[in-house]
Amino acid sequence: MDRYLFPATGILVYVAMVIFISGTVYRVIKWQHGSKQANPQDAPGKPKGSRWMSLLIIALHIAGIGLIMGHTRLFGDIGFVVSIIGEDRLNQVGNILGTGLGLFVIIALGYLFVRRLKSPHKEFSTPADYAFLLFTIFLVLLGNYLRLAKPFGLEDYQAYTAALVALSPVMPESIATSSAKLVLSGHVFTVSLLLCYFPFSNLIPTICQLISRQRKCGQSGTSAT
Repeated sequence: MDRYLFPATGILVYVAMVIFISGTVYRVIKWQHGSKQANPQDAPGKPKGSRWMSLLIIALHIAGIGLIMGHTRLFGDIGFVVSIIGEDRLNQVGNILGTGLGLFVIIALGYLFVRRLKSPHKEFSTPADYAFLLFTIFLVLLGNYLRLAKPFGLEDYQAYTAALVALSPVMPESIATSSAKLVLSGHVFTVSLLLCYFPFSNLIPTICQLISRQRKCGQSGTSAT
């Protein structure tokens, strides 16, 4: 692996995973003990989103989950799925869905970024909000380029992922000798940065509050019966 890219595509990946797991566990435990951090989304006077905005956010999260699930192919395909659908058709479906979801995420995040630049949403936005949106847009742009330009095959990505899992981060020769390795390195770098940021974001208390509300609703429904 290129020594200049190794910190971003090798070391940082492991650092990001440690920060993501340990930071998330810490934030959840801290929230459970009552030390809830203030959530800007609950700030008094903040303009409420419309129903369409709520639907957009839900669709954006679903698209993000879909993209993450698509990346599970980096660890290998499920045998019975390949036997039923066929590898060629699975690749076609993955390319169409991945590209479509990627374009939707870029457009949706771009809209949210522009929306935050306008009053009254601007006064409730922080530099971290803008940075998160820009990094995510850049991340998806790089991913879409790799998907559409196809500089590498699925087996190349799987070889790189297998090397990371084996704690021996080495890019296969097909990637190491290609100029497109810079795009892949940028993609991996932004993913790592977002993993580092996640435990310190407002998503942790928001998710905890949603889970807590669901539990309370379930308990109240049980007691009512």
